[in-house]
Amino acid sequence: QSIGCDDYLGSDKVIDKCGICGGDNTACKVVSGVFKHTLTNLGYHKIVEIPEGATKINITEMSKSNNYLALRSRSGRSIINGNWAIDRPGRYEGGGTMFTYKRPNEISSTAGESFLADGPTNEVLDVYMIHQQPNPGIHYEYIIPGDNVISPQLLAHRRPGEPVNGQLGMPESTNHEDEDLHRETDTLTGQSTGTFPVIQPGRFPSHQPENQVPAVQPPRQNREHNWKQIGKTECTTTCGKGSQYPVFHCVNRITHEEVSEIYCDSSTKPIPEEEACNLFPCPAFWDIGEWSECSKTCGLGMQHRQILCRQMYANRTLTVQQYRCHHLEKPETTSTCQLKICSEWQIRTEWTSCSVPCGVGQRTRDVKCVSNLGDVVDDEECNMKLRPNDIENCDMGPCAKSWFLTEWSDRCSAECGDGVRTRSVVCMTNHVSSLPLEGCGSNRPSGTTPCNNGPCAGKVEWFAGGWTQCSTECGSGTQQREVICVRKTEGNFDVLNPYECSYLEKPPSQQSCYLKPCGSKWFHTEWSTCSRSCEGGFRVREVRCLSDDMTASTQCDPQLKPEEKEPCNTQDCIPEIDENCKDKYYNCNVVVQARLCVYTYYKTACCASCTRVANRQSGFLGRR
Repeated sequence: QSIGCDDYLGSDKVIDKCGICGGDNTACKVVSGVFKHTLTNLGYHKIVEIPEGATKINITEMSKSNNYLALRSRSGRSIINGNWAIDRPGRYEGGGTMFTYKRPNEISSTAGESFLADGPTNEVLDVYMIHQQPNPGIHYEYIIPGDNVISPQLLAHRRPGEPVNGQLGMPESTNHEDEDLHRETDTLTGQSTGTFPVIQPGRFPSHQPENQVPAVQPPRQNREHNWKQIGKTECTTTCGKGSQYPVFHCVNRITHEEVSEIYCDSSTKPIPEEEACNLFPCPAFWDIGEWSECSKTCGLGMQHRQILCRQMYANRTLTVQQYRCHHLEKPETTSTCQLKICSEWQIRTEWTSCSVPCGVGQRTRDVKCVSNLGDVVDDEECNMKLRPNDIENCDMGPCAKSWFLTEWSDRCSAECGDGVRTRSVVCMTNHVSSLPLEGCGSNRPSGTTPCNNGPCAGKVEWFAGGWTQCSTECGSGTQQREVICVRKTEGNFDVLNPYECSYLEKPPSQQSCYLKPCGSKWFHTEWSTCSRSCEGGFRVREVRCLSDDMTASTQCDPQLKPEEKEPCNTQDCIPEIDENCKDKYYNCNVVVQARLCVYTYYKTACCASCTRVANRQSGFLGRR
């Protein structure tokens, strides 16, 4: 049987994503997202903030790029890739947890950089991207405790009845009147201290339980001895800031001789405090990265690695300027490599015989790509530019040529009278795979032969002439032709009344035609009636651009658009002449100038002049 996370045999409990044994994933919250912002400026750009207490941290580039991820604490301390210095992939401590920095360097890999950490963090951390090329997207994810959730780390390590976050942890079903009882073994006496109630805030027992054993007090030590610092531990590092602690021994106060620690009071022994040592920086050194994949799968290729000048200080390895490593010879950053000897082409067979006995044919041979072990492999493993030909033309000399004939056609070209039958005649070689050639000589067999299906006396039929040209240069039009009824005699045709051929199917005399598409064209309506009958009016029409399918279009040439409005009836208006309307005086012009035509006497005596003036005035008002 399997053991569950609660250490019980046969238990099916497992730890959920919140780290709680048997939990239901509700005690925490998963925060995730993708940073896809388009960035323009080079340099550091903040991506996401990781809060205090975060666990299961995963920051990953969605694909490989020339950008770098960077991590910094809220206090400003650089953890990974700070101050424009790119760190090697590895493990880095920060924010109370250990981050694993990965940067795949394989040429074939498409995976991007990543930060991974189990957490929890003890401070706020900021994730940045050093932007150098378009952002491929950064996926981030971490888990934070939910509201009023007790940290699983605290639950796993606390003693029964011990406060958590300032309060006592009690099961939800616990009644404050009937507290759960816990047992605990006294580490000093090894005896059971019995049961004791869990103390609640503001509730204290009024008396000590009867069955509780008093703690054994250590015997009072002699004052003749005391604690004395006799030295320090070795420094943890030889350079770059290490740490050491003072060493205290029990000594005789008078002779200062070292004695057993049982003579000194252990409660008064000073607590050793950490002291810095060897503060001078360590010598810089070349940090050598891993070699990349070989640039070629076979033959001579190249591989690269990252070389950084680094210096150790305060248990951290920092990237420094390269001049600090000038006292050391810099390792090579590139190197030649060869994974294996490349495969080569081998000709396995001789050329086959030509595919034709004469003329031009083809021949083949077997060409294989063979590895350095002698195995046949895929052609892609060999250099295709160097592949020998496995097929070529071959010329077997000229072939004998002959005339090849088909059988005569079954039908005569004329239903009656003289006609012809036909056959195909072609000069070819006598080998079936050759193409038609010339050179069979001038004695070509005839392709036609006469035939006669009997006299045509008295036969009536429709006779159709040739089609006329299409009625339009583009778009849909019509064609016409003459269709007449004739009687065919020896050498002549007699035109008959169409009634004589009515029992025969008459060929069509008209058909539609379509030479090419017209494209979009201007269409217009007829002109409207002129607005005036004389002395200048105007008329209008509607103009539209239509495509071949008669739908509205915008492809017509604006320069060719017909006018939508034009003047009309520009001639002067001629009044009708009344024979009874005449001027009776020679000086009627004076009457007109004196504007006396409004009076009936003068209008009658100078009828012609007054009428002419009245017509001009009505025309003027009409134009206004």
